[in-house]
Amino acid sequence: MISGYRDLVLASRKEPEPQRLLFVFCKAELPDDASTEQCDAFERGEGGALTPVICVDKTPEEAPSFDLLVEESRATGQAWDMVFVAAMSGRGGFAPSPDEARQPMTMMVESIRLGHVGNYLPLNPAGHAIRLD
Repeated sequence: MISGYRDLVLASRKEPEPQRLLFVFCKAELPDDASTEQCDAFERGEGGALTPVICVDKTPEEAPSFDLLVEESRATGQAWDMVFVAAMSGRGGFAPSPDEARQPMTMMVESIRLGHVGNYLPLNPAGHAIRLD
């Protein structure tokens, strides 16, 4: 069971082939036409739409701790509320290259925009896995 970023990195290192991790940092926002009920729920930390604001891919060795990712994301100046993570397996002892990650990353961003997030690990700003209802 993966309960946070540290568990994810440890699990990725146990895989038979090297991994590349895909990260999509998202901001929770309310649509302009939100109802009063939706606004109230959003104030309680519920609902809203997830808008991707940063995406990056790294090997587990390039991002051994969640703190490094947070620091790097802050340097962009983009605020975010959660990050979705996916993993790609390499072949022949080599992790996928950044070029090989480009199309899966684009598909991941589009999937998140459409609200299809079940295939990704959502983490809060502290790096802990969260459950989305």
